[in-house]
Amino acid sequence: MSPYAYIAPFFTLFAAFGLFPLIYTAFVSLYRVELQTPGDMEWRGLDNYTVLFTDEFFWISLRNTFTIGVISTVPQLVMALGLAHLLNYRLRARTFLRTAMLLPYATSVAAATLVFAQLFGRDFGLINYVAGLVGIGPVDWQTGTVASQIAVSTIVVWRWTGYNALIYLAGMQSIPQELYEAAEMDGASKWRQFFHVTLPGLRPTIVFTVIVSTIGATQLFGEPLLFEGSISGGISHQYQTLGLYMYEQGWGFFHLGRAAAIAWVMFLLIVVLVGVNALLAYRRSRKEAVR
Repeated sequence: MSPYAYIAPFFTLFAAFGLFPLIYTAFVSLYRVELQTPGDMEWRGLDNYTVLFTDEFFWISLRNTFTIGVISTVPQLVMALGLAHLLNYRLRARTFLRTAMLLPYATSVAAATLVFAQLFGRDFGLINYVAGLVGIGPVDWQTGTVASQIAVSTIVVWRWTGYNALIYLAGMQSIPQELYEAAEMDGASKWRQFFHVTLPGLRPTIVFTVIVSTIGATQLFGEPLLFEGSISGGISHQYQTLGLYMYEQGWGFFHLGRAAAIAWVMFLLIVVLVGVNALLAYRRSRKEAVR
């Protein structure tokens, strides 16, 4: 009986704050519910989803979520891998450097975003000032579609690169040193050791960070919300993500039923993306096992 008593608190909290909200959100998504009168629920069936898929702003936010996710996740993980590889060497002040890697992650998303919003200012921002020194004209980082998405992605990259670098570093330190010694005896250079020893040994860790980063990119909310302070993601919705779109429908237009439908679409999207990542990783491991 004692093992069940040990795990009971976790399952109790999960049922109360995880499973029940998930099921209740699915229930609400089938009704017309307004924020002013949450007790008045009108059955709509799948109409909330039908209206959602015919709304052009839903597809804009879906596209923005994908593009911001790609241009923030790919550079982030590549840089994290490089930083982890450097920290894996016997450098001076390694402990300080590893601690410093976590400072952006520990920084409040509100504080970080407000600072970056000033850096990307059109008229007095530091980024445009430095660009002007090399002859590049000022860029309107908050109005342009590509520019604003790059600016938001930069905040995400800055906050999460160090966190992922430490995860990669932990994975690198679990690779047996004998593999590197054998590769060195065979005449492999540091680069060949990295590609043929480090990367294969890190594959499960890389899959984990890709999945977690994919989930985070799909749920991106704080950075685009605070970048300009607009729930519409700019004047033309140029960087509105699915998280912002859900917030706009629920707390901007007071349509709680439609917001619940968006939440469930996001949940299903995450399940599909995670499943695709897991399937690709499984197929790759099967091919290498056959070899």
